[in-house]
Amino acid sequence: MTQNPEQLANHSAQNTLPQQASRSKPPQAIWNHIFAFPPNRDTLGGTAYLIVENDGNILIDCPPWNEDIQQFLQSLLGVKWLFLTHRGAISKSVKEIQNFLNCEVAINEQEAYLLPGISLTSFQDEIALSPTIQGIWTPGHSPGSACLYYQNYGGILFSGRHLLPNQQGEPMPLRTAKTFHWRRQINSVEKILQRFTPETLQYICPGANTGFLRGKKVIDRAYHRLAALDLAALVQLQAPL
Repeated sequence: MTQNPEQLANHSAQNTLPQQASRSKPPQAIWNHIFAFPPNRDTLGGTAYLIVENDGNILIDCPPWNEDIQQFLQSLLGVKWLFLTHRGAISKSVKEIQNFLNCEVAINEQEAYLLPGISLTSFQDEIALSPTIQGIWTPGHSPGSACLYYQNYGGILFSGRHLLPNQQGEPMPLRTAKTFHWRRQINSVEKILQRFTPETLQYICPGANTGFLRGKKVIDRAYHRLAALDLAALVQLQAPL
């Protein structure tokens, strides 16, 4: 009998060895074919995602890398692409992940130099990973920051750290002391608003700060919430010390 991805995730969790249980929580199903991994210490608490696709599964950023995660990915027939949204999503296990999964690694050309010795597919402005999935360069948080857009479910943007929930759970470009170029980051928000509509961008899956979503898993009404931002005021925001 064929199992759906959510059943496989539960099966993987049930068969976790006792000594591994403390190391890794099982991936959480957001939709039937999309999973969120537990925060990864190697990427400062970053959240990675998996899209299960007929054309090949796509891993977004680096999950915690251990036997539990490996078995889970194998149970779903592996991964075709590892898409890295920004330099902060690169874990020390990238090469091991690629070797284990025999997957292609996609990253914006501005940050490809950070992965010497790894076979890469770099892109400039956009890259199509499948007929329904595109990577989009959204610089600002880092030089090669990029988002991944998935057309299904009304449109989902996997935003990395380009857009994160604030303490109220609202999607924001958050300026930090490590922000590469704040004005470019604001421009990238405008680029997203110009590219999409309320009908084509309904959800955001952020790459960090997911605790601020308070169990909601995703940010809904994504386009409306982004359109409500006062970008002109945000441009004047000073970086924290």
